[in-house]
Amino acid sequence: MTDEVAPRPAATVILLQRRDRVFATFMVKRHGKSGFMAGAHVFPGGALDDTDRGPIIDRLVGRSRDEAAQALGETDGDLALALHVAAIRETFEEVGVLLADVPSAEVAPARERMRAGTTLTSLIADAGWWLRADALVPYARWVTPAVERRRFDARFFFAIAPPDQEAAHDREEVVAGEWLTPQEALDASVRGAIVLAPPTLRTLEEMSSYADIDALLSYARSRPPPLVRPVFHDSGNGNWALTLPGDPDHPERERVIPGTTRFVLLDGRFQSRDP
Repeated sequence: MTDEVAPRPAATVILLQRRDRVFATFMVKRHGKSGFMAGAHVFPGGALDDTDRGPIIDRLVGRSRDEAAQALGETDGDLALALHVAAIRETFEEVGVLLADVPSAEVAPARERMRAGTTLTSLIADAGWWLRADALVPYARWVTPAVERRRFDARFFFAIAPPDQEAAHDREEVVAGEWLTPQEALDASVRGAIVLAPPTLRTLEEMSSYADIDALLSYARSRPPPLVRPVFHDSGNGNWALTLPGDPDHPERERVIPGTTRFVLLDGRFQSRDP
């Protein structure tokens, strides 16, 4: 037995792109040697960095400390702002989309400077750009189960991709990237073409029930981001289920998100199941 590892604050961004009658989201494939969710298709994101709490917060506009805290259901306004910064930084690092007041022609050169070691703080300050906190719509909060050795307290945000910027994976932390409709991603998972972790799977399932971006964002804005703390449950005979609040085998009795209340690993992929 080991002591429980405290989860690291993290941010995930579900980039959205309008299509004729549907919408798509940009998904990346994590490197096969990644320490967390290796080989899985995920939304861009990562852990909070020390620089996200620094002077760069002063280059964040569109949401005050109190507004950021309220949007995330936080009591710490500085942490709430830092999570917004982390969401923007990770999206820029991993897929080259910068949620900021910035000329589109300058985005790609700025990304190359970051790859060469320049910090986002320096880039933003030197260019006089402003990061747009209001480009982010809080959606959910997922905490890695306590039994895991690497844990994250991840805030999920929606964001509409700027139409004049092109998303492209970084070829370092992630090895592929593509725009998929939620249903295309779910179908690919069923075929075994991609691997989806439970939070990604449930998010796509919920997204697939909305006809357009406006309806999806309206739903996200209509309630506080739910706190989802999955728990592993031994179903016997060597079978394990990842249960969600509201499941009979979860300590939290009330549901916090729609859909089934557990995931089981079958044929190498997680599948949503009722008890």
